Amino acid sequence: MSKSLITQDIKVRVSSVLNRDTKQFGRKFLFDGNDETCWNSDEGSPQWVKVEFPETVFLTSIHMQFQGGFVGKTCTLEGQSSDEEEFDLITECYPDDSNALQIFPVKDCEAIKRLKITFKESTDFFGRVTVYKLDILGYISS
Repeated sequence: MSKSLITQDIKVRVSSVLNRDTKQFGRKFLFDGNDETCWNSDEGSPQWVKVEFPETVFLTSIHMQFQGGFVGKTCTLEGQSSDEEEFDLITECYPDDSNALQIFPVKDCEAIKRLKITFKESTDFFGRVTVYKLDILGYISS
């Protein structure tokens, strides 16, 4: 049974934060569950989010909620099972330019320790991406 893999033990990095204002737009707001807060990237493409899990996991779906007009239109999910390996493509997804929560199923994902979500381009002319919610569902590898 899949569940949220977001715990206090994950490590998160992002490509940028709007105006370096981490107090208002930092990575911690991706997973805080507050509808009023968000991660907002600075200008430029691509933008990315890297998540390191405390244990090896299998992904089943990714849930993302963007701000319309600041959506990562082309998105790749890449996984890494160990430090020595390169990131391998898991899947691509194409979010709608919408404020709605969007769910992207992940099929046939091998066990990973790290996930990289790359927004190759944005609906924003300047390449900014705004994410209000990000949840990663799956299960821990036994």
